[in-house]
Amino acid sequence: MTDASIQQILADTVSGQRLSNADAERLLAARDLASIGRAANAVTQRLHPEPYRTYNIDRNINYTNVCTAVCDFCAFYRPPKHAEGYVLDRDVLFKKIEETVALGGDQILMQGGLHPTLTLEWYEDLLRDIKAHFPEVNIHGFSPPEIHHFTKVSKRPLREVLERLARAGLGSLPGGGGEILVDRVRQAMTRGKVLTDDWLEVHRQWHLLGGKSTATMMYGHIETLAERVEHLDRLRQLQDETGGFTAFICWSFQPDHTEMDDIPPTGAFEYLKTQAVARMYLDNFPNIQSSWVTQGREIGQLALLFGANDMGSLMIEENVVSAAGTVHHLTLDEMKSAISELGWIPRRRNVFYEVLDDAPTVGMSATLAAGFDLPVVSVAT
Repeated sequence: MTDASIQQILADTVSGQRLSNADAERLLAARDLASIGRAANAVTQRLHPEPYRTYNIDRNINYTNVCTAVCDFCAFYRPPKHAEGYVLDRDVLFKKIEETVALGGDQILMQGGLHPTLTLEWYEDLLRDIKAHFPEVNIHGFSPPEIHHFTKVSKRPLREVLERLARAGLGSLPGGGGEILVDRVRQAMTRGKVLTDDWLEVHRQWHLLGGKSTATMMYGHIETLAERVEHLDRLRQLQDETGGFTAFICWSFQPDHTEMDDIPPTGAFEYLKTQAVARMYLDNFPNIQSSWVTQGREIGQLALLFGANDMGSLMIEENVVSAAGTVHHLTLDEMKSAISELGWIPRRRNVFYEVLDDAPTVGMSATLAAGFDLPVVSVAT
């Protein structure tokens, strides 16, 4: 049974009242997943009454795995001069983009490590080369830690770096490298990587230039619940200021093959609850993405009833999460069926959440997701 105060918090939030930090922390500590999920679903229905839920088709291209930062949670990076370090040849990169376009993709998510010798001019040439070969493809590229690193290597101001990358073809900014936006946590898990204020400043300056970006959170390691809420608070404050974030995505820490593999992984219960609270807290974020890449199809689908209005990307290629031993794959038909089984129409969108396909001529199924009542959920904790 949910106590009356929790029920009141949920009722106030569903009615449109902004969730406080203290109340968000109480919800994260609560155990009534179904009630929290129902409330998050109600908020989503208020924000997205349309009869469809979205997905997109892109590819995560990691142009290099060489990184000067040391992140205890990362199984993907290799230090400079390591035998397994690489920088993708242009021909290999172009082939990956060509395959993405052939599958209907209109975007690449391009991220890498903090390479010690690649210059800002190298990145500009990379962007120009991609746009010359694939002018229709949006480059959703370079996480805030990378951008911040570019300013250090080039000894150029952040604003200038972003302007130059935009002129060269950068279309939007991903929210990678956010982990938990609390310096205590970041300093305990990483060395040589951007701290909270500078991570946020990259997004702020990009937004001030008219750009759009996404925000992320990787939870379930050494952070407290209060620090999880502080992360959301920093994002909400910046979104109040700029309005430049299009979506929020959270996922649980994947410990295998990392220096933090002694931390037990959090399960689906914590994922669904964290996403649901994020949906209610981030009242100024228009979209929440499901994280089927870390959770699998079934929980990724259930996330559409716990605050998400988007199934995320088909993710033709993914290297970072899979390096930690978590490997889930979906076909396009499986992704679309995950949406339609809940009564929504699956619609393809781009990174700016513009719907790209034509509306189907057939109606929704008899089971309307808007009236779908959450079951009493029993999942691994």
